[in-house]
Amino acid sequence: MESLIQFWWVLPILVFIFSGLVTVNQGYIDVVTLFGKYRRILHPGLNFKIPLLEQIQKRISIQNRSVELEFQAVTADQANVYFKSMLLYAVQNADEETIKKVAFKFFAERDLMQALTRTIEGSIRSFVATKRQAEILGLRREIVEFVKDQIDHSLEEWGYHLLDLQINDITFDQAIIDSMSKVVASNNLKAAAENEGQALLITKTKAAEAEGNAIKISAEAEKEAARLRGQGVALFREEVARGMTEAAEQMKRANLDTNVILFSMWTEAVKNFAEFGKGNVIFLDGSAEGMNRTMKQIQAMMMKQENNGS
Repeated sequence: MESLIQFWWVLPILVFIFSGLVTVNQGYIDVVTLFGKYRRILHPGLNFKIPLLEQIQKRISIQNRSVELEFQAVTADQANVYFKSMLLYAVQNADEETIKKVAFKFFAERDLMQALTRTIEGSIRSFVATKRQAEILGLRREIVEFVKDQIDHSLEEWGYHLLDLQINDITFDQAIIDSMSKVVASNNLKAAAENEGQALLITKTKAAEAEGNAIKISAEAEKEAARLRGQGVALFREEVARGMTEAAEQMKRANLDTNVILFSMWTEAVKNFAEFGKGNVIFLDGSAEGMNRTMKQIQAMMMKQENNGS
């Protein structure tokens, strides 16, 4: 009976003690108040609070959180720009002072989100208002850096830190999109025309250079051929003159009439014309007077060669 009475005394004490045990999950921190005033924080794990007196005022997540934003801005040239972005943020750290800011700066989570999104939207709108519509698409990085510079101090005062801001989509009114497409298409046509013109100019230039080189090569070849033909004719005449001179000297030493060799040369020339002619018509005077006139011309040529040789 006595042990039963003792049990009934111990049971309320055990219930009182166990009611003060608090489990805080990983990634959370509990804020404890005493009679409505901040008392302390409880870290992840098993903790103890004074039953009935200490209360869990707020459970704060220190994990990363994200929110998607959609809003509109107006550029300096009065073009509407529509943004879709993703905001990644978290509690700055698990220090007591930081947790107190997070717990008591805003009445509820909804109020924090409203202030955060409005601050970011206002920063982006103020940046876009200084830029022209044609510049916006190439300024994603600059927009993000500008927003971070503008709101980092405010978030620090609230106990939060901006981890990342991604601008996923930037669009314009359909009329502006159509005009931009036309501009791009016209620029592409202009570039294509310029490239085609350059290609045609290069082609004509190369063709002219090739034709000029061909003419130059042909002219040089003709010049060389003419020079060789001239040398051949000169050598032929020189050999003919040398042969005629030697023949005349031999006939003189043999006391023979030079008309014999001249007649022989005349007949050999006629024979050569007949054998090796290629269709060309050559008129020769075969009469005695014509042959006599030709013989005299040959004798005159030989006399001139002898005088030149002496």
